[in-house]
This record gives sequence, structure tokens and C-alpha cells, in this order.
Amino acid sequence: MIVCFILLFWYSIKEFDTYQIPIASEHGVITDRLFWITMAITGIVFIITQILLFYFSYKYQHSPRRSALYFPDNYKLEFIWTIVPAVVLTILVVYGLTVWNKVMAPAPEDAEVVEILGYQFAWKVRYPGKDETLGAYDFRKIDAVNDFGLDFTDKATFDDFSPRELHLPKGQPVEFRIRARDVLHSVFAPHFRLKMDAVPGMPTRFWFVPTKTTAEMREETGNPEFNYEIACTEVCGRGHFSMRLLVIVEEPEAYEQWKAEQEPWLSKNPEYLSSVPENLKELAMIKSQIEHTAIN
Repeated sequence: MIVCFILLFWYSIKEFDTYQIPIASEHGVITDRLFWITMAITGIVFIITQILLFYFSYKYQHSPRRSALYFPDNYKLEFIWTIVPAVVLTILVVYGLTVWNKVMAPAPEDAEVVEILGYQFAWKVRYPGKDETLGAYDFRKIDAVNDFGLDFTDKATFDDFSPRELHLPKGQPVEFRIRARDVLHSVFAPHFRLKMDAVPGMPTRFWFVPTKTTAEMREETGNPEFNYEIACTEVCGRGHFSMRLLVIVEEPEAYEQWKAEQEPWLSKNPEYLSSVPENLKELAMIKSQIEHTAIN
């Protein structure tokens, strides 16, 4: 027992920085607080019960000089070991529910919206353009190029863009709209304390506020090559290991400048202009503008 406790505490202290990585989101503070409160309570109970198990096993070991005591029940003991855990667990559950409601509350209206699409075996992201509205999609329109299944009967899709990296503004709410194209995936960004499944046919959401830029995190960790990333935590197939998406957190001014430099997906794929309907003048005008951009 003593050896096991020494190894337990030695390893936990030695590897503490490995599993307690820096927090880079507002909600990460309260979720980590809940985690450590739970760990403290269960850790104390674990130590006490292990000591008692070893103690009782030694003290009441078999001996030919004594017989076991017939001890059918003790209402007082049963009451204590039923009520005490029930009270503690009730407190933890209520506290956990409070944290859950804060973390999973609807995103603020001014949140930056980003769509994340998981598929075997990569992530793709889509941002709304200047209209700040993500366009519609239809799974029946997915093909080798149109990964998102963008539906160009919706004019909001015209200025949507899809970069290779995921950029986020520091200090501003960001809402991820998550979906999967084939099997179950899971969006996992440990520094943001973010994990949400990407489920085929059932879009999910998660919002948070990044609190540290990539540059600040590199300075804090002392690692000039540090990068945030999104990984997949579902075993989604043989290429599961390759589902890594680079995430860059930057100051709001730099983020807005980066957004202004992005080209709409449609301007990069002008062959899809033929699917834009001509029946509305406004749509035709936007189509003409995008076509002009593509030609330039």
C-alpha cells in the first residue's frame, strides 16, 4: 500500500504539466475548477478506503484462535454510508449542472460563426463572408470539389470562404457549427477545453471565447513551435490519426485583416456559377460580380 501511494503521488507530480495543459478559453477556468474539486473529493475517499481495505485485511485475517463475528446489520452505519455519499454527489451534480448550463448556453448574437466539417480523414472549415451569414448546404450536392454541399440557390453562399487553417480572434465569442459527412467524428481542442462530437445528419454546436493568442501561448509554454490544433477523438477509420487541423488565434485587428484577404469559395471554383439561378435580379448581379472576380 505504501509503495503504491508513493508511486501514485510521485508520478502525478512528475507528469502534472503533461495533463494539466494551459487554459486558453474563458469557460476552461470553470470546467477545470469543477474537475479539480471532483478529483480532490474522490482522491481523499480513494486514499481513505484503500487504507481501510489494507487495514481490515490485515487485522481480520484468518486465525484458528478466533471465529468470525456474526454481524447481520447496523442501521446507523448503513444510514451514514448512504446519506453522506448521496449528499456529496448531489452537491457535485448540481454544481456540474450549473457549469454545464453556463458552457452550453446559446452563443451570443455577435459571435463569430465557423462551420467545421469532419470527414474521412480531414477537417474542413467554412466562414461566412461580408454578409456574416453562412449559406445553406444540401448533402445531395456534395461532390469531389464541393465538399460542403453548398447550395447556390441561397445567395448567402456566394461569399462564403474555406481556408486551409482555422483562424480565431482573441477575446471574442466564437461559435463552431459542427457536422460530419460520413461517420462519427469528434472535435477536440484541449487548450480550449473543447470537445464536441460531429454526428452525421445531426449538426452540433459549441461556443467559447479564446483568451490567448498563438504568440502568447508560445511565450507561456516556452515553445516557439507551439500551435493550437483540432484533433479527432473518435476512432473513425484507418486514417483517423491524420485528422489534425491547425488553429491560429490572433488579435482581433489581425483576424479582421486576414478575413478581408480571403477569396470566396465560388470565386475559386467558377465552374459552379452555372448552378446559380438566374431568375432573380439580385442573384444575377451577385453572380456577375463573382464571375468578374474569378476572371480577374
